[in-house]
This record gives sequence, C-alpha cells and structure tokens, in this order.
Amino acid sequence: MAMEVSEFLHTPFYCEENVYLLCKKLCANGTADADGSDLFVVFISNEKKQAFQWQTFGKWSRLMGDFTMIQYIPLWHQKASKRADGITLWDYHVVCIQRKKDGDSPCLVWDLDSSLPFPSPLTPYVSETIRPSFQLFSEFQRYFRIVHAPIFLRYFASDRRHMKDSAGNWVAEPPTYEPLVAEDNNVHNLNEYIEMRAADVATNVGADLINAVSTEKLGVLIGENQLEEFFSQIS
Repeated sequence: MAMEVSEFLHTPFYCEENVYLLCKKLCANGTADADGSDLFVVFISNEKKQAFQWQTFGKWSRLMGDFTMIQYIPLWHQKASKRADGITLWDYHVVCIQRKKDGDSPCLVWDLDSSLPFPSPLTPYVSETIRPSFQLFSEFQRYFRIVHAPIFLRYFASDRRHMKDSAGNWVAEPPTYEPLVAEDNNVHNLNEYIEMRAADVATNVGADLINAVSTEKLGVLIGENQLEEFFSQIS
C-alpha cells in the first residue's frame, strides 16, 4: 500500500511520538503486521547528544537565553536543513524500519523528517542519510538503539518534560493530543531510550543479539556500521 508523508501526523521536534503514531497507523491499515512484529523503532544518538556553550546567537540562544545548544548527531537529507545536502545536527532522531518476514522484500525506513523517498529501502537510506563511510570525529559517531515495535508500543511513555526550559516554557510547541502513557502507567521514560554508552554497544551481530531485540524492553544497541548486517539477520 503506497502512502504519503502527509497521511501521517507529524509534530516537529517530537520524532519519538511521530514514530509511535506511525507504527500504530501502519499496523491498523495493513501496511505492517497487525501486531507490529515486522516493525522496529530505531533511536539514533550517542553519549554526547548535546552540550551547551556560552553564546548569544543561533536558534537555541533565542530559546534559551545565553546558552547555545551544540548537537552531535549528523544526518543528511533532513527536511529541517537549509543546506543543499540536507545535513542536520540532532541531539537524537527516531525512525521506523520495517523488515517483512517473507525475506524477499527490502527493509524499508520510514523517516517522516527525510527528503528521500518515503519509505526508503534501507541500503540507500544508510548510504545517503547516515553515510557511515564519511569520516567523522569520534564525538559525532552515531549509535542505534533498536526496539521491537510491539514492545515499544506497550512500554514507551513521554510527558514531554524534555521539551520545556528551566522556567517551564515549551521550547517547541507540543502535539495537541494527550501525552503517551505506558501500559504499566509509566508517564515518562524517553531518557532511557536515548541514553547510550559506548561500553554498551554490541561488539558483534549474532543470534543472541537478534533474539534479544524481541525480548528486551529497551532493545539492543549497535554501531553505525552494523545496521544493515543486523536487519539482514532478522527472519
């Protein structure tokens, strides 16, 4: 079933909630399995995420006074970019990757913030958006937390506290619907998903890692050069 980006609810700067709703819609309309078992939510970040510098210019200085936020997650072909190559520095980003069980269909990346075809096959998406062959300083290396959608849809929660400044004002307007609450009544655990340490990144992609993604609440953590290998082993 062909779908357009405009068919999905999208609130800028709330990518985790956008992907939550995207997964729900793909399950409901038959594009994905009804239980979401062919969908995986992927958080992209690293240990640094963002830092503050004393500055008085730029978008974040207008929002946060004398501080400028420096972000460390480079992704290309992002609609938010004003550059020709579409590069944007995020503190984290979230996409959905679909791996059909028939094994013949290519993995698809559903990224509502990308200017690439929607959805995009995984291989060109990695090549064009992540660009693992591009030489980056170590602080810009990306990690990927892969969470099975059925687990994510049950346990993810956000009360959007991360989008308020120290005075309690929104730094970006929130969605109009009610905040997402987990099945266990947790109201906010986004920080658990975006917290990533180099020491926790899997050293190899094997059967144990593949099995773990189906059982672990926070999924598994891999490096940027392991993404395609990981999904090639999902059956």
